[in-house]
Amino acid sequence: IYGKLTSTVGETQYITTTVKKGTIISSVTASGQVESSSQIDLKSDISDTIVYVGVKPGDKVTRGKTLFSIDNKDAQKAIRDAEISLESAKISLEKLKIENSNENMDADLVKVYDDGFNAVLNTFYDLNSTITGLDDMLAEQGLSDNDARLSGKNAQNYRDKAVTTYYAAQNAFTKTNKNYRTISNTSKRTDINNIIEETYNTTKLLAEAIKNTASFVDYIAQDSNTPSNFTSYQNTLSTYTNTISGHLSDLLSAQNNIKSNEDSSQNANLDIQSAELSVRQKENALQDAKDKLSDYYVSAPFDGTIASVTGKVGDTASGTLGSIITNQKIATLSMNEVDVSKIQLGQKATITFDAIEDLSMAGTVAEIDTMGTVSQGVVSYSVKIAFDTEDAQIKPGMSVSATITTDSKTDILMVPSSAIKTNGVIKYVQMFTIPLASPTAGSQGTPSTATPIQIKVETGITDDTSTEIIFGLKEGEQIVSRVITSTASTTKSTSILGNGRTPGM
Repeated sequence: IYGKLTSTVGETQYITTTVKKGTIISSVTASGQVESSSQIDLKSDISDTIVYVGVKPGDKVTRGKTLFSIDNKDAQKAIRDAEISLESAKISLEKLKIENSNENMDADLVKVYDDGFNAVLNTFYDLNSTITGLDDMLAEQGLSDNDARLSGKNAQNYRDKAVTTYYAAQNAFTKTNKNYRTISNTSKRTDINNIIEETYNTTKLLAEAIKNTASFVDYIAQDSNTPSNFTSYQNTLSTYTNTISGHLSDLLSAQNNIKSNEDSSQNANLDIQSAELSVRQKENALQDAKDKLSDYYVSAPFDGTIASVTGKVGDTASGTLGSIITNQKIATLSMNEVDVSKIQLGQKATITFDAIEDLSMAGTVAEIDTMGTVSQGVVSYSVKIAFDTEDAQIKPGMSVSATITTDSKTDILMVPSSAIKTNGVIKYVQMFTIPLASPTAGSQGTPSTATPIQIKVETGITDDTSTEIIFGLKEGEQIVSRVITSTASTTKSTSILGNGRTPGM
């Protein structure tokens, strides 16, 4: 999102974007010159036993003809293993989906919410009678304010504490009872959660009132000439205590069961996402294994004549297996050691020409130097690109630029590369718990006083602008791509930096 930047002094604005699906093509670029004809060495990327040689010196060959085959038992085994691994991952995913289907998970949640609501029903059945019983007890002869035995300070303190906690429980019950009458087992789950919590808190207050009333009765009984008169009070309070304790246990159990099942539902979703990721990874591994199989065949990179054949059946395919001559034009590029490590024989390239505007040619990597050339401490390697077609405009010696595709993926999650941050070996993106609104007119970003959280991610291939997200994000989520800070004298744009704690790290 771009536009005129307007901000106040010291204001922080965030530029956001959403996680999208798309295609990433990873490539390297190098420059060089056109050669009119060339003899190219035929080499293999695999060092194993040659099992087939299909040409001899002087043979005319066409582009793509198989010249040498190398023992590919290991490659075939890798494909079979990858297929089995993929099938296992798919079975595990389907099993998880069945075990954690919405029907099953919802049925479990319905049951625990029903159990929770029933615990509230059972509790309310006893709450009202218990509160009424306490009220009557505190007003009876021997426990009322008017009784002569309460003239002592300690006795009055015991009674005051009992009465205070009783009124707290009574007031809480009145409020909870009003809410309780509006709830049923078909109400929203948040409403059921709330009434369970309210009932639990009210029951705790009543348990406290019962305990203090029991302490009051015990004190009066010890100080009385006729303690047996209070036995019925003590027995009643003991019954209240047991009943209310049972309800507290049931309500707490209901809360814990609901939370456990809600957590299980969330964890199940994460487990399914992880299993889906595993399937994608196994699919990629299978495709990589299949792609690797092509390395066991050395094919003619273009039409030409076989100049020499040095590789023989039974030999180990290492070094040069032969050479091919062509009159086809070749682009010879010079590449640094970092880029050449990404290049493989057979990769596709797009070639442009400094002298011919708007002309673009397709080509194929035909040869890669195994020994670099050192000049002033810098190592460079020669890479030859065979043109897929001919064009009379192209002359020997012309300067060229070639972009070689090293990897490509379609229908993958991707984000701007600027959004990816690092903390040591850990990569993460930033996002807000509550997504930011779109920027106002005339603003480049959206201001926020909240601090974005850090989400750990696993990345895949990248190009100049975008990076693949393998794990950690979902399509459509909003993330921070850039932060803008303003000062009194200047306005500048910087990447987000930080070494804060990442959830799960």
